[in-house]
Amino acid sequence: MIASLKGTVTRSSIGQIVLEVNGVGYLVNLTLQTSSELVIGKEIFLNISHVIKEESETLFGFVTFEELEAFQLLCSVNGVGPKSALAVLGQLGVSGVEEAVSTTNDEMFRSVSGIGPKTAKLIVLSLTGKLVSGGNANASTHNQTVISALIGLGYPERQAKSAVDSVTKQESGLAEQELLKCSLAALSLSRKVTNDE
Repeated sequence: MIASLKGTVTRSSIGQIVLEVNGVGYLVNLTLQTSSELVIGKEIFLNISHVIKEESETLFGFVTFEELEAFQLLCSVNGVGPKSALAVLGQLGVSGVEEAVSTTNDEMFRSVSGIGPKTAKLIVLSLTGKLVSGGNANASTHNQTVISALIGLGYPERQAKSAVDSVTKQESGLAEQELLKCSLAALSLSRKVTNDE
């Protein structure tokens, strides 16, 4: 199962790119906005949803972890396939999906091509409490994003997770930047204590 890819964009078309990683080209589906922003020859990192079916394997790529999580939640709704979920994200973005769910505004989902009235209502019902800002799912997303950022800075995953868990136990509801700052301080303090010993 492919969870992420880092490589060079070698080909780009509407909603798709070929990402070359160590000599292997991966065809990745993206939102129209993301695909239009990418430049051939540029190196990028993408969070990946690897969708496996009997007849095919498809990769869907996202610049942020929040987009990936929103995509996976949309795909969990009965009647919403990966392409429809991608279309919803491409048109509304994560913030638009959160707004539509938190205000039970199914019309926003109906404005997306391929999403009918029944499916739109089902998305709102299914995702209520999962994508609303400030909810547990949002906090979980913040934590995972910060953990990923710490790993990117060279900290082992176990240490990164431990630091984030420690900070969130002391103070919940921190914004991502604050959580990252506090986690870095905790890791720095931990390293100093270890060195002193």
